[in-house]
Formats: sequence, structure tokens, C-alpha cells
Amino acid sequence: QFARLRLQALPFVIRKLRAMTVARSRSPRKTDGAAKAAENPANGETKEQERLDGQSALDIFEGKASMTGYTYDDLICLPGHISFGVGDVEIHGNFTRKIWLKTPIVSSPMDTVTEAKMAIAMALEGGIGVIHTNLTIDEQVREVMKVKKFECGFIMDPVCIGPTMTVAELDQLRRSSGFSGYPVTEDGRMGSKLLGIVTKRDTDFATDRSASVSSIMTKAEHLVTAQEDIDLLSANKILKESKKGKLPVVSQQMRLVALMSRADLQKNADFPNATKDERKQLMVAAAIGTRPADRDRVRALVAAGVNAIVVDSSQGDSVFQHEMVRWIKSQYPDLEVIGGNVVTRRQAAHLIDCGVDALRVGMGIGSICTTQEVCACGRAQASAVYNVAKYARARGIPVIADGGISSPGHIVKALCLGAGAAMCGSLLAGTEETPGEYIYSEGGTRLKRYRGMGSIDAMKKGSDDRYFGSSTVLKVAQGVSGTVQDKGSVHRFVPYLAQGIRHGLQDIGAKSVHDLREKLYSGDLRFELRSAAAQREGGVHDLHSFERRLFG
Repeated sequence: QFARLRLQALPFVIRKLRAMTVARSRSPRKTDGAAKAAENPANGETKEQERLDGQSALDIFEGKASMTGYTYDDLICLPGHISFGVGDVEIHGNFTRKIWLKTPIVSSPMDTVTEAKMAIAMALEGGIGVIHTNLTIDEQVREVMKVKKFECGFIMDPVCIGPTMTVAELDQLRRSSGFSGYPVTEDGRMGSKLLGIVTKRDTDFATDRSASVSSIMTKAEHLVTAQEDIDLLSANKILKESKKGKLPVVSQQMRLVALMSRADLQKNADFPNATKDERKQLMVAAAIGTRPADRDRVRALVAAGVNAIVVDSSQGDSVFQHEMVRWIKSQYPDLEVIGGNVVTRRQAAHLIDCGVDALRVGMGIGSICTTQEVCACGRAQASAVYNVAKYARARGIPVIADGGISSPGHIVKALCLGAGAAMCGSLLAGTEETPGEYIYSEGGTRLKRYRGMGSIDAMKKGSDDRYFGSSTVLKVAQGVSGTVQDKGSVHRFVPYLAQGIRHGLQDIGAKSVHDLREKLYSGDLRFELRSAAAQREGGVHDLHSFERRLFG
């Protein structure tokens, strides 16, 4: 019986052996095929894809499973290949279609952030400032003119003093204005007869502070002057040859027409990245509202030489802004107009159709903004910047990432998501150039006041139009007031931010903002979403105490 079972199983064993033999005979051919496939370029691309970590921006923001709004902190950029030094990185970005910035940072149009002093400093450092609209038309025009006249060669409105002013009064004026030398004219005004110039050198050794400036000044007959028809190059030559600090420009009747300062000659060397127009004047933007009266504001700002207008509204997709943008472009077709704020593609489309030259992106994400909390409306900033920037790029319009930025890393992420520049409020608040005086906390910390334009304090000064509340009796706050710590001068802080941006682009493997943009839309730029624990790990942790020094 056992022998009979063995005979019955024999055919099965034979078939199994034949199958194994065929498999062994075919295995070398399979190996050869795999080697040939490895030599195939298409297969090489597959292997390269397999080496990619993380996700592209397209996967994160436009994937079918993407139903979440992301902030800057939710994302981390994965490093790329470095083949260049940090000094080779260019961070030039677009403010508008026609205005390029060598430093892609914009100071926000807030009344505790940007007036003339801030706008001048930002332009000198390669960025640009936007003068806020919580001013009368005349006041805003004066702020714009201060920027346009700064470092344009000739100072057309120098601070003049009368001959009867005392040295003590001059000391007080010097502390408030910050200038060291002053022309002395007959009536203390520009355009009257020049009597002399008084400088710090004249007052340093004056023992009698009650003496009049006419007794210590350098009299007009001993001054080196220039006639009013002189050109800039000739005036520069006179200053260099005479080795004087100030050069008064006078008429034939010795009336003061302008003043030239040696310090202005040095500024071109000190600030090679300065943002200037074709007339070699610093560039400046100004904010306006959407009321009919703001058309008069636009006319006055254009006459003052403003380079761009920012239509300032928390929700930019309104019939009021549409009408204002169309009117500005019809009256001043060459004037750059920035619309906003927007956070969706549809909002962007409507404003682009009206003719804007750039878009501000952001709603309810500033450190002092409560719009999302109060109005339940807005969008997470990373999602907003990516979606609006991608749509606007297809139509040739740059976007400005406005808000949610508290470090140079956030600026890098904004650029990585398609922004041409970053608009900063709280990041620049507390610098020397912001409006307002310093105050001290109980612990002795040096502070400056900072408030949202949606705060009650700011609304009472006129910013309620930004939130469509100018005609309402009860004003609903969409911002808060607070204080921020002293950050020193913009002339030290902005270079720190710019260098941080360069290091960020180098680590990503992008040599310029343009290169970064190409990597973003090709999928070479990779991101990873971070858990709450990963975000904590990415910051300072596990220390008993530490000192944060931003730069040295």
C-alpha cells in the first residue's frame, strides 16, 4: 500500500522539480534585465524621487486630503544642497510690479511703526516704509516730503534759527531735532537773508549759555557758499575741496535757498542698497482709506512725490476699494497701487481685475490683531500666502506677506511660499525709528508703545475706516494696545534680519529669491509639517535660563 502511494505522488514531484529547474534557468536573465533597467534614465529619475523627503507645497496646500489651514510655525523647510557661500545669496524681492527691493522687508502703515524717520531708515537699508494714514492730509504729505528730500543732495527745508535764539534754547532744539548745525537767518525762516551758521563746534566751548547764537556763529562773510543755479556734482566738489561740513546755497541777494551736508555724501557709501527712484531720491509709500475724501489725499500725496499708494483695509474685497483702485489707476496710471488685505484667490482676482500692482496678504494674524477672534473671519497665514501668491503669479502680480512675522525665519518661510516681500509691524516696533517715546517697566526694561490699527485708541484717531466703522457710534475693537521691548536702531536690526534671510536661503540651497520661487513651483523645495512637540524642539528648550542676543 505504501509503494502504491509513492507511485501516485511521483507525477506531482516530477512537475515540482521541472518548475524549479525552469526558475533557476530564468534567474540570470532577470538579473540582466534589472541591470539594464538601472541604466535607464527614467529609472534614475524614479530613484531620485525615492530620495526626496517631505512634501512639496502642492502636496500640502492642494492635496485632496488637505483641509487644514497652516501657519508659518506648522511648517519647516527641509535643507537642500549648498554649492555657494552666504555672501553669494541675493535676496532682492518685488514690492510691486515696478518697485524692487534689495532687502524684501516693508514697514507696516501703523501709527506706532511708520512715519518719516522709519521710512527713511527702511529705504536706506534696502526696504521701504509705508506712512500710516492716521494723520491729516497735510501731516501725511509732510512726512512723505521729509523722506523724498532726505539725501537727495540738496536739503530744501533745513531747520533755520533766528539770531536772537540763546545757546541754551539751541541746546534744547538740538536734543529734539537731532541736527548738529543750523543756518541762522534774519527771521529764522527758510528763504530769508543768511546771517551765518552755528555748529556744535561753536557751542561746545561757549561758557555763557544765555548768550545769543549771533555772538558765537560763523558769520556769512566767512562761509563757503554756492549760488542757487549750481548742480549737484559741482556742489559736491566744493564741499570736498573746502572740507566744510555744510554748504549753504544762496541767491544773489544772499537769501538761503538750500543747504548741503557732507554727511549726505557719506551716506551713499554707507547704504549701497538704498531704495531710490530715478531722481536718486529715497522711495516711500503711503497708506490711504477708501472714503471719497481720500481722493484728495491721493492728489496731495502724488504732488509730494509718493512712489506707491497702499489702499489700507482689513478686508480688501469691497466695492469701496474696487472703486478707489479703479479711480487711482484712471487718474494716475503710472502710480503703483497695492490692494488688500486679501487671503483667498477670489479676493485676489477681484482686485487684480481692478488694476492693482501688488497685493497685501493677511487677515487677523498680527500679534496685536483680534479680527479672527472677534469676527470669526480670516485665514492661517501660510495657507493664505501660498494660495494667493500662486494665483497672483499667474497674472504677473507680486504679493506682500503682511503679518504673523516674529523672526527672520518667518520671512524666509513667506518667501518660500511665494511672497515677494514681508510686511512687518511688531518685528520693527520698539526700534529707535518708530514714533513715540521710550518708557520703562517697573523692572527697568526699556519699552515702546505698540498698538493695532483696530484698537480703540487707534480707531479714535481715524483708523476705524480701515474696518468700515467710521460711521458707527459703537466701535468694535479688532486689535489691542500694548508695549514691546527696545530693539535698538533699524540700522542694526534690519541688517541682522537680512543676514538671517541669506543664511536661510543658503541652507535651502537657493541662491536667490528667484531660484527659491523656481524650486517652490517645481516641487524641489520640500516641506514637512511639524507636531506641537516638534515645534517646541525647534526652539530653545531644556535650559534653566538663557540670554538671547540677536546679533553681535
